[in-house]
Amino acid sequence: MTVSNCKEPKQEKRSKGKDITVCGYPLSIFFIVVNEFCERFSYYGMRAVLVLYFKYFLLWDEDLSTSIYHTFVALCYLTPILGAIVADSWLGKFKTIIYLSIVYALGQVIMAVSAIHDITDYNKDGTPDNMTFHVVMSMVGLFLIALGTGGIKPCVAAFGGDQFGDHQEKQRRTFFSVFYLCINGGSLLSTIITPILRAQECGIHSKQSCYPLAFGVPAALMVVALVVFIVGSGMYYKAEPQGNIMMEVCQCIGFAIKNRYRHRSRRFPKRQHWMDWAEEKYHKLLIAQIKMVLKVLFLYIPLPMFWTLFDQKGSRWTLQATTMDGNFGALVIQPDQMQTVNPILILTLVPIMDSLIYPLIQKCGLNFTPLKRMTVGMFLAAVAFVCAALVQVEIDKTLPTFPSAYQSQLKVINMGQNPVKVNLSNNVQLELLPSQASEQFFTFEEEEISVSVDGPGQTRPVFLSKGERQTLLLPSNLTQEWRLTKDLREKPQQGNNAVRFINGMSTAVNVSVPGAESSLLEPLHYSNYSQIKNGIATCTIRTASQSCDYSREFGFGSSYTFVIPSTFTFGPTCHESIRAVEDIKPNSVHMALQIPQYFFITAGEVMFSVTGLEFSYSQAPSNMKAVLQAGWLFTVAVGNFIVLIVAELAKIPKRWAEYVLFASLLVAVCFIFSIMAYFYTYMDPAEIEAQFNGDDDEDDGRDKQKMDAKRDRVDSGDEKQTNM
Repeated sequence: MTVSNCKEPKQEKRSKGKDITVCGYPLSIFFIVVNEFCERFSYYGMRAVLVLYFKYFLLWDEDLSTSIYHTFVALCYLTPILGAIVADSWLGKFKTIIYLSIVYALGQVIMAVSAIHDITDYNKDGTPDNMTFHVVMSMVGLFLIALGTGGIKPCVAAFGGDQFGDHQEKQRRTFFSVFYLCINGGSLLSTIITPILRAQECGIHSKQSCYPLAFGVPAALMVVALVVFIVGSGMYYKAEPQGNIMMEVCQCIGFAIKNRYRHRSRRFPKRQHWMDWAEEKYHKLLIAQIKMVLKVLFLYIPLPMFWTLFDQKGSRWTLQATTMDGNFGALVIQPDQMQTVNPILILTLVPIMDSLIYPLIQKCGLNFTPLKRMTVGMFLAAVAFVCAALVQVEIDKTLPTFPSAYQSQLKVINMGQNPVKVNLSNNVQLELLPSQASEQFFTFEEEEISVSVDGPGQTRPVFLSKGERQTLLLPSNLTQEWRLTKDLREKPQQGNNAVRFINGMSTAVNVSVPGAESSLLEPLHYSNYSQIKNGIATCTIRTASQSCDYSREFGFGSSYTFVIPSTFTFGPTCHESIRAVEDIKPNSVHMALQIPQYFFITAGEVMFSVTGLEFSYSQAPSNMKAVLQAGWLFTVAVGNFIVLIVAELAKIPKRWAEYVLFASLLVAVCFIFSIMAYFYTYMDPAEIEAQFNGDDDEDDGRDKQKMDAKRDRVDSGDEKQTNM
């Protein structure tokens, strides 16, 4: 009788907390799903208003705002590699999520605090007096957010998958679908809500755009996400760290390079692949798996250019929307709300592509491989930027021409009761009725010009300021002082409208504008500019005993000077005598024109990003998925760094030309990628791994035969004994 000494393999114990299920699902995953929704709301909500915060609160120019924005996004896609290594090698997924979520929440709170202008607004004029404080706080907050959101990104989904047993494959697949839905749901809601919060006005001493609230709500959601995740702590299955495959891959590649360098002499025979130089230390199966991964990573080289274009929808395209008309009738869209088109189209296009477009192409007999889909996706992104360039050309046609640093611009207003004829330098002649302004600004190269008025025969020199727009006020009595006003040199910020009043009366009046304190206007004096949002606004002119309401509907991005004529009288029709001088025209290009570019960039994302991840996973060994995920995220980071380089170094004066440049670069990269894809040979990782596993089985079989033969010889006395 033969006695078997074999033991059954040891079954791994899944030491969960409380093993509670609801409808077949572990109760713990509900905490994870809520956590992910709140975290994505927090991240995308903060990111939606970030570039406007840079431009309008920190007062950076568009290029610097774009550069810092993309630097932040790049860091958010670099830190997941660090998070994965920490989770798999030291802390485990649960502790990594907890610790980095605390860092994340702290960063969001710091960002909210940095946006409170009253902290350093010592003179209470609505503008921070110590901008360095706000910049430093912002940068510290963004660094902590990048560390937190990137660090937990690779952990949360995997931690959720760990909660399911081997018998719950169906439930696990459903969980990942719901998980993806939460990401897009959080993104969609946050990009709708936070711009609305930003558009509100808040403050202690003066009312400004409410960036503290726009950052504070995402901070509160991140705290909620952390609390919800901690509440479910007792129900989670927490796997111990098993080591990170990326570290092993890097060590193997490093050894191969080092070993190849040591044997660079010609007397050593060449090997089929440079990774074969790692065979002295590492298993052939691992080397074969790394070869498969490197083959896919080689295809990743052109991919960052797609992300260079894609992520500009949160920077350049948002800034483009600030110069457009967002009035959709019953709905007014904020510039940073246009980003919501992307998640809406994703939720729409993904099922359409999977269930309609791809099957239809397949029925037509076309072999629409994943790499071909990715190529088409890159081309669609280039088309999106061509659309953006065309929109920008239309916007540029409506923008005013402001003076350069070596020029001055002048407009003239007749504040008198009689028509006048005005002669300016360069043979410019004007005929102005009472309370009428010249239709345009006139540009002069010289600082001193001559202005003469026919009739009384008054001629005076007028000294202009270089790089400025000014308005000359001609009084009724031309022997009095001729005043020069200082006008705006750029479009009003954030799509608001700038208004001011000029008092042509002989008595002082009080003028109040919505959102600003009442100001006293002396005769022939003008008020400071006040910012008014789009819609109907009512201004009030009053004296001690009388008042007059003047209402007007405003669009986006305009500037007006309202002239109170010398013949003004209070009464039921007083508002009819006020003259509106349009200094800067309102935005006339509608924001709906951005929809085509969002459609093409989203269609490109669906064909490029979704297909790219699917292709990468199908071409990589099962234990190398994390390596490819790290490589994919790295391409996103590199793409954002490319934006940083172009924005800071290229300095292209025309925005439409920059869009065309990016589109051209992506088309060139698309052509290169199509050539690489043509020569790529699809692999079956499971089949390749099976070959090495089969070789190992044969080696084990041969070793077993040798050991059996050796035992037989010992039993028969043929084997000689040797002294050790």
